[in-house]
Amino acid sequence: MDFELSEEQKEFKALARSVIEKELKPLVLKLDEKDLYRADIMKEILIKDIDLLMLKLAEENVYSTKFIAALEEKLKLLTRALPEESSYPMEFVKKMGELGFMGILIPEKYDGLGKGIFDCVLIAEEVAKVCLSATTALSVISLGTLPILLSGTEEQKKKYLTKIASGDSLAAFAITEADAGSDVMAMKTRAVRDGNFYVLNGEKQFITSAGLSDIYSVFAVTNPAAEPRSVAAAHRLSGFILEKGTPGLAFGKKEKKLGIRASETRSLILTDCRVPAENLIGGKEGLGLATISGTLTRSRIMVGAFGAGHASGTFEEALIYANNRKQFNKSISEFQAIQHKLADMSVLVETAQLLTYKAAWSADHGAPKNLLAKLSAQAKYYASNAACKVADDAVQIFGGMGFMEESGIPKRWRDARILRIYEGTDEIQKNEIARILTKEVSKK
Repeated sequence: MDFELSEEQKEFKALARSVIEKELKPLVLKLDEKDLYRADIMKEILIKDIDLLMLKLAEENVYSTKFIAALEEKLKLLTRALPEESSYPMEFVKKMGELGFMGILIPEKYDGLGKGIFDCVLIAEEVAKVCLSATTALSVISLGTLPILLSGTEEQKKKYLTKIASGDSLAAFAITEADAGSDVMAMKTRAVRDGNFYVLNGEKQFITSAGLSDIYSVFAVTNPAAEPRSVAAAHRLSGFILEKGTPGLAFGKKEKKLGIRASETRSLILTDCRVPAENLIGGKEGLGLATISGTLTRSRIMVGAFGAGHASGTFEEALIYANNRKQFNKSISEFQAIQHKLADMSVLVETAQLLTYKAAWSADHGAPKNLLAKLSAQAKYYASNAACKVADDAVQIFGGMGFMEESGIPKRWRDARILRIYEGTDEIQKNEIARILTKEVSKK
């Protein structure tokens, strides 16, 4: 297993890095959030509320603790109401599209670059070093593409993959629902055949780039008779390709998130949404679960790259800061307490990268299904936790500045946390790893 990059891969990575440095890095904090603090309005509201509360206090002769509690409640409401804006990195995504990066995985016969998961990992890792929001926004296009690439008919591939590869169309992926997060088989969205159409009803939740994307890989129940835990459950679900603008397809409000704020998240609402039968992924019902499984096995390797890249970028910033920051007449990097943190961080970064590279290499070299699923889960689990730990240690190394938004470290700390949740929680990855390990042992 050789991870030495070819000259072409080095050039590929360098090209991505040049675009990231020019188009993305200068805008990272601006894309994340813009807090609008209107002191004049806040003062006016507070004075008005305090006056009313004091009047109430005098009238009812209540204890001051009750007044304070009421005032605290008002302050909490005001804090939540302060407007927060974030911007999708559209210009960066467009630039990457122009250079062909949206079509990394798409074969050349559909106008893509015809690269493998390993090359995709290299790009995702580079973007994640700078901004996890932008990585998520860019990589969800590959996530939305994979179901068509893995299971689509030739006609579907010709029609949609060429649009995605050119950068003209953004793609997204929709399986999550309010009652079907980790438990995919519990989804309630239904698709019922009606002549040459399927009528879809349901709501998908927490969908990355919903509303912005042009093409959606959406999954629904087509065989409700197949109980979720039965043998027939493998054929319970089917995938569909939906285009933005399809009657009956709508989107919810933009969610306010802890992190990755420049990556937009909304609900995808289906109300008697009529989808042409020709848009049934693979051309026949019951391929949904296999398609979802194949997609997530590969996309989790990408999340491993997000974690490795994010951890690497955070570590680099912490190392530079530790060398430059002076306390007690010397760099804080000379203190053993800081040195041990830096050493631990470096091990986490290197291990996360190696696990992810191994999984990506295995995907491109035809690893057996169960082996690939295990490696994918291991990479995602380890790299996600590494990114969170490195970000937390970076806050500590930066000290007071690590708590200030202007340093960029709080954003890294907030962004990292999603890695342990989306595309399969830590717990689901452990389940997957353990399931395959025990199956391997039973065969010996």
